[in-house]
Amino acid sequence: MTSSADSPVVTYEREGPIVVLALNRPDTRNMVSAELTDALLEALGRINADVSIKCVILTANGNVFCAGGNLKAMRDREHHFAGSPSEIRRYYDRGVQRLARGFMAVEVPVIAAVNGPAIGAGLDIALMCDLRIASEKALFAESFIRLGLVSAAGGSWLLQRAVGPAIAAELTLTGDDFDARRALELGVISQLLPPDQLMPRARALAGRIARHPSHAIRMNKRLLRDSAEQSLEASLSLAAGLQGLAQHTADHAEAVAAALDKRKPVYTDK
Repeated sequence: MTSSADSPVVTYEREGPIVVLALNRPDTRNMVSAELTDALLEALGRINADVSIKCVILTANGNVFCAGGNLKAMRDREHHFAGSPSEIRRYYDRGVQRLARGFMAVEVPVIAAVNGPAIGAGLDIALMCDLRIASEKALFAESFIRLGLVSAAGGSWLLQRAVGPAIAAELTLTGDDFDARRALELGVISQLLPPDQLMPRARALAGRIARHPSHAIRMNKRLLRDSAEQSLEASLSLAAGLQGLAQHTADHAEAVAAALDKRKPVYTDK
């Protein structure tokens, strides 16, 4: 039997233009650690360097998506719970906060396939993804207040953009658990699925994205992400610039020709 020390913290599997990443420390309930952070960032950098990748699925091995922080490390004042306030601040900046920046910098869409509980920083990691679908076994909580803490991984910024400020305030200030059905009602996830359908549906969704031209996928993701923080005029300006680039690609010409010929397009990512 392979021990966890001998297996990757995050598995990386290529399926054509789609990459499936899986958090791979089920024995620790995939809790957030320096090793997990580094492994995810390495994988995201690898994805950005490969223009043939069109979509990513992030899931987890075991029964838990991500249980958040390490309670024993909190108790024992280890890792990012050690040191003075200024030292802890630097640890977060150079540690887990890199995940939010890393996910924001990924050029292709990332689908979170939440297979089980996503608690605290685990919910925040799911929120870092562009799309989220979940198993009926999923459970969520922005639980930091229950431990006398704040969300330092980006949840306070991400959650409001997913559900709006009033619901985000309720979830943050109560710390209450909410199940996958409630997550669907709130807009945290877009699909609620039986456990055995989660990954097939994630792959199907990724395939519906990956059938399109690579440049168009990246440009649309950038436009969606940037527009959320821009004025209408700034968004229109960005869209016009991206459209000028898109209309000079070979894949745009092929898409138009295929539509006129009533055939399936053949893209070359050019």
